Amino acid sequence: MYAIVDIAGQQFKVEKDKKLYVHRLEGEEGSELDFNKVLLIDNDGKVRVGTPNIKNAVVRARILSHLKGDKVLVFKKKRRKGYQKLNGHRQYLTQIQIEDIVTK
Repeated sequence: MYAIVDIAGQQFKVEKDKKLYVHRLEGEEGSELDFNKVLLIDNDGKVRVGTPNIKNAVVRARILSHLKGDKVLVFKKKRRKGYQKLNGHRQYLTQIQIEDIVTK
């Protein structure tokens, strides 16, 4: 059984006990979260598609940790002009574990 769920503006394919990294979420480490923007559920080949969301469907997750991602370097250059610019960025992330997919 898997589901497609909208978490913080991005869509993820989730299964029970799967760990994933999402953009920083509010909440303490170890706290429970419920996501109710479930777009699709596949239960052993039986597919339910929402319009746009499936009513009474909830994905439960637990926050494992808050961390920062790998550094991404952004380099800009204009040739023959002497212009160079180097910027770095580290995205704030939250690691979550999917506890359960509930449908009613």
